[in-house]
Amino acid sequence: MHTLLTWLGNKDLENMEHEQSAAIVTLATKSPTPFDKIVILSNKDENKWHKFERFLKKRMAMISRPEHNIQVYKVNINSPIDYQTIAKETESWIAKLSEEADSLSINLTSGTPAMTTLSVLIGKGKANTQFLQVTPKNELLQVEIPIDFAQKYLQSASKSIAHTATSLPKIVQAFSELTANSSIMKTVIDKAKRIAASEVPALILGDTGTGKELMATAIHKGSLRGNKPLKIINCGAFAESLVDSTLFGHKKGAFTGAEKDHPGLFEQANGGTLFLDEVGELAPEIQVKLLRALQQGEINRLGDTKTINVDVRIIAATHQDLLKLVSEGKFREDLFYRLAVGIIQMPALRDRDEDISTIVNQLVGQINKAGSKHPSYISKKISEKGMKFISAQAWPGNIRELWSTLNRAFLWSDLQIIDENELRCALFNRHQSNDYDTVVLSYNDKIDITQLTEKYQKSYVKAALKASGNVKKHATKMLGLKDHQTLSNWMKRLGIESDK
Repeated sequence: MHTLLTWLGNKDLENMEHEQSAAIVTLATKSPTPFDKIVILSNKDENKWHKFERFLKKRMAMISRPEHNIQVYKVNINSPIDYQTIAKETESWIAKLSEEADSLSINLTSGTPAMTTLSVLIGKGKANTQFLQVTPKNELLQVEIPIDFAQKYLQSASKSIAHTATSLPKIVQAFSELTANSSIMKTVIDKAKRIAASEVPALILGDTGTGKELMATAIHKGSLRGNKPLKIINCGAFAESLVDSTLFGHKKGAFTGAEKDHPGLFEQANGGTLFLDEVGELAPEIQVKLLRALQQGEINRLGDTKTINVDVRIIAATHQDLLKLVSEGKFREDLFYRLAVGIIQMPALRDRDEDISTIVNQLVGQINKAGSKHPSYISKKISEKGMKFISAQAWPGNIRELWSTLNRAFLWSDLQIIDENELRCALFNRHQSNDYDTVVLSYNDKIDITQLTEKYQKSYVKAALKASGNVKKHATKMLGLKDHQTLSNWMKRLGIESDK
């Protein structure tokens, strides 16, 4: 996504009254790459904002450029020359937009000198940010800032590294870029391509960190709606009342703080795709409204009786067992079958042995790119032994856990080559519970409890040997056995051969 961030200048409003272009309109219409999103900041002339939005959207529509995501936002600054409050608002917006966008352009023409200066100071610390300005003749120029802003630059760069480390890695943007050396992932992508080519709803299942959102993005981009909006919401991240307003919009006065009409994500995604992450978290009342939107293509804004027709494709995702939730009465059965038409099961990272090295190299590249903005950062690589250690781990948190572990290993070490020792230190120590679900047997059921016990013992011994790289001494500690001779005896009894 390509985003433009700008302040609303007096000249922009003055020229609007005469149907003439100023800096914002020039940037929006002449940028070589069209902007998918335009964020305009202002603290005055609020009565003119809606008119300016319409004016800009009209100009964009005339040249067939995206105009669905243009909005003026109110910012809380004490005055146009108050550096402290301007810095706070600028840093907040640049951090948010640079994290969610592929590239962020910042307008240096509109606004006061204080706004421009702080935009440069803070924006310089973001790897995907560029600066644009407009000449008096409405010519667009890209600005190169060759100055090192010392302490403020270092602070912003450090925050950029932190944001990158704590966000999800952006591994893929389309099907051709998905990591699929393993046969299991090739099969998944083949199914996803078929689903993308259709208009059916899709349900993506899988453990946390397996890349469900990335797959949803690929399905959208590979569909006939690929050039239309993709809107994303994590259904478990909002209170019930906010989910309703966020999805379906609200009318002015529908609740305290609803100062104007607001279109929800269904309206914003009209013609495109809406991705509902963690759909199992939706409250029953919201499930009813979602079902209606799927069945009839109709919604109502919160506080409004007017019906709005929408054309939106739904892609949902969850790590939960939806059929279990259906049986427990927590998820509507009719909604489940509406969503579960094109089903994709994302494999766990431990089942993608052939993909791991490629994924690791991609993540390492992203970490080094983010770190390179900091002058004292040392670019790093994973050694061959380190790669073998990574491949031997179970990664219950999948790609997200791997991403987090690599970030910690890189943060804690000044070495250029990261091996298994640094990676061991960066891994979390997980406590394996000995609790089991309640066992239920019927009167005529029969089991071989000895065989069942040996099956579990064999599975745990093999898992410990793999995770330890077949080092019996460490595997013995993992299993809580007395010594490695005891482990050898267990292996002999269970028929397990060691690679060492």
